[in-house]
Formats: sequence, structure tokens, C-alpha cells
Amino acid sequence: MSDWRSDRVGSALAGENPTVLAELDHSFAVIGDVQWLPGYSLALTKVPEVDRLSDLPRAQRIGYLADVDLLASAVENVCRRRDEAFRCVNVEILGNADAFLHAHIWPRYDWESASLLKKPVWLYPSENWSDPQNALSPAHDGLRSDLAAEVALYRNSVEFHFNV
Repeated sequence: MSDWRSDRVGSALAGENPTVLAELDHSFAVIGDVQWLPGYSLALTKVPEVDRLSDLPRAQRIGYLADVDLLASAVENVCRRRDEAFRCVNVEILGNADAFLHAHIWPRYDWESASLLKKPVWLYPSENWSDPQNALSPAHDGLRSDLAAEVALYRNSVEFHFNV
């Protein structure tokens, strides 16, 4: 079997992606492979052949964006509870590097470097992606558990109805 990272969406659909926090209506909520900003998460499409938001029919687009909103709200609540220096979340759908639809949910903190605090996360050193100290690990199990519980809480308390 190949590494789940080579097909993140397919491995999530097959139940083999270990970063999955929850399956939502139109996406998978996943915790990021790196955690230099604790709580970093993503919403992965459930449609493997979709690589940009505009590939989805409008009703599915709205549903996917509702999932992104749910995940962003869960990340915000968990990070606010876990760190008093929590500032906000940044939500980005870029599509520049990976050929599958996904939205990044980046928590931001007051303890970040002043030179980066108000700038895009992508201006952080590229080494942050490969530094073993930033890698998702068992040290993040409590964070993962809190995020999964918060996503479930939101999912169970919010109904999605769209008239499109």
C-alpha cells in the first residue's frame, strides 16, 4: 500500500488518512501535518477529481464552504481555550501546490514574531514544513482530541439547509 500522503482525499475516503478528525457533509476535517501554529487544520474535499472550488456545482460549493466555516469555528474555540495569546484564524483556499480542493485554517497567536504576525503564514521560513519539531506527533493527541470533539459538537448542534 502506498503512503496515504500521496492521495490524501482517497485515503480519507478509504478511512486510511490518520489526520482525519471528522467526516463532514462535503469535506473531511483534518489536523495539519505540521503544528508550528497549534491547531492548524484543513478541510479536504470529498470529491477526488475536484481541484478548485469552481469545479463544484454551486450547491456543493456552498456546502463545502459551510464545512470550512464549521471547522474554522471549531479551531477558533479550541485555540482560544488552550492559549490566551490566541488572536484569530485565517482561512485560505489557494490551490497552488496540491491538485485537490482544500482550505487551510490557520490559527494566529500574539506570541508570533512581530515581523510575521500580520502577514500570510506562507512568509514563514519554508523549513517550518520539514522541521521534525513541527511535525504532527503523539504530543498533539490532546489538541487533536479537543479539535475532534469541538467539530462533533458543532456538527451536532448546527443544521445546514440551503435553498440554491
